[in-house]
Amino acid sequence: MSTNNHVKMPENTVAVIGAGPAGLVAARFLIARGLVPVIFEASSRLGGQWNSASAASAIWPGMRTNTSRVMTAFSDLDHASGSAAYLRQEEMLDYLERYAFTFGLLPHLRLKTRVERLERAGNGWLIRSAEDGEERCEIFQRVVIATGRQNVPDLPAVPGLDGFAGTLGAAHTAQYNGPERYRGRKVLVAGCSISALEIASDIALGGAAQVISTSRRQRYILPKVIAGVPTDHVMFNRAAVLMEGVLPPDMLAEGLTMKVLKVAGSPEQFGARKPEGNAFAAGISQSQGFLPAVAEGRIAVKPWMERIDGHTIWFRDGTSANVDAILFGTGYRLSMPWLSEDIVRTIRLDGYGADLHDHTFHPELPGLAFLGLFDLVGPVFPVLELQARWVAQCFGSKQPLPAQAAMHAGIERSRATRSGPLSLPMHVAALTFARNAGVEPDLTIWPDLERALLFGPLSPISFRLQGPDALPHASAKTEAAAAAFGAIATGDFTAEEESIRQLLKLLPVQTAA
Repeated sequence: MSTNNHVKMPENTVAVIGAGPAGLVAARFLIARGLVPVIFEASSRLGGQWNSASAASAIWPGMRTNTSRVMTAFSDLDHASGSAAYLRQEEMLDYLERYAFTFGLLPHLRLKTRVERLERAGNGWLIRSAEDGEERCEIFQRVVIATGRQNVPDLPAVPGLDGFAGTLGAAHTAQYNGPERYRGRKVLVAGCSISALEIASDIALGGAAQVISTSRRQRYILPKVIAGVPTDHVMFNRAAVLMEGVLPPDMLAEGLTMKVLKVAGSPEQFGARKPEGNAFAAGISQSQGFLPAVAEGRIAVKPWMERIDGHTIWFRDGTSANVDAILFGTGYRLSMPWLSEDIVRTIRLDGYGADLHDHTFHPELPGLAFLGLFDLVGPVFPVLELQARWVAQCFGSKQPLPAQAAMHAGIERSRATRSGPLSLPMHVAALTFARNAGVEPDLTIWPDLERALLFGPLSPISFRLQGPDALPHASAKTEAAAAAFGAIATGDFTAEEESIRQLLKLLPVQTAA
């Protein structure tokens, strides 16, 4: 496309596509690096998924966060005093709007502005956008794509699905709007993701006549709270990542599986199916009420569907059930139809991922960054902030972009691990981005925080201790985050922690870059 009559934006201006959590935190740190973001948002309100009025939102009435208030926040703005451990949709939207106001993002927002096209334009990137029927074409030197991972519902191919005759039909859980519609009805919920398990529980407790859960494989299932402590504080810590440098994968898998069984039991103990293999092979999901509902007979668990015949579902164990409705909690596909064919081909974008160095950059696409487009397991806010800080540093010349050779090597690693839907553990992602940004805390500098930093949650504030954007109160707030809900803080190591600590001494000391 010719660049004639296109507005060339100032060199210090960065386009940010999306005003959800990823786009907002990207804009906040771009400003900190002296850059000027222009935030494109198709909806009439910021918030992304947390804006329930948005056509793209998959939030349902009564939904709560899956991660604690400590881990569902950014490092420099806490939730309102007195907030519950798990927050409601309206509380999250209020938080994001306060964040945008606090850090001066509101003047940078272009609401009701849909990006129609992104393509190369010489040494920059042309964005064609539409607002109230008016088209605008602008060229930016740098662009951050932060449109979110949950774009298009992923519906599996099940023989006979098109002819399903249940009176309430088949839909994706993205369309779920509460249990009232299913009161007194027979409902099949497909999938073993967090949303599938939470919605199955919601419908079962909401008065459905019968709820059946079906999945291709049975995952291990953790509750949201373990002995009064949010699961994300217990399961996602720095020690777990560092142990990968000490123990072989089979021992790590065995250790994780034993930990899961210790704190949550195994699904078959509740009447669900037994997972095949260890926690790495079977996978882990989360729901506070699903397994208890199975144990109480409120939810029946079946293997995956063989076929659908009218309103009869046939399962792979030979059994069948007549249902009124099917809800597919089977995840989402990545969809960015406004990307040029050139970009799509370069990053080998498909419905589940792209070939990018550390999920962010491509050496053949200078000035373009992708933020938050991975399928993450665990708290997302700390990871988004760390990735945003890294991108802002690179775009703001605080540090150079990774070398071409390093990015090509990163892309090769990406290609080697792409085989269908993949999930990225939160603690692995957090340390990757923290190291790239040079903000991983050095334990030798913070001996009084060693226990909190190794075994406490990977709270966003714990990555403001040193390096760029360090905060003077980060030490006290890191300790408070680790001690929240009566969990780990400073103090004596337990026997189990001490044994892990000794193993970790076999590793070279990690220091911030």
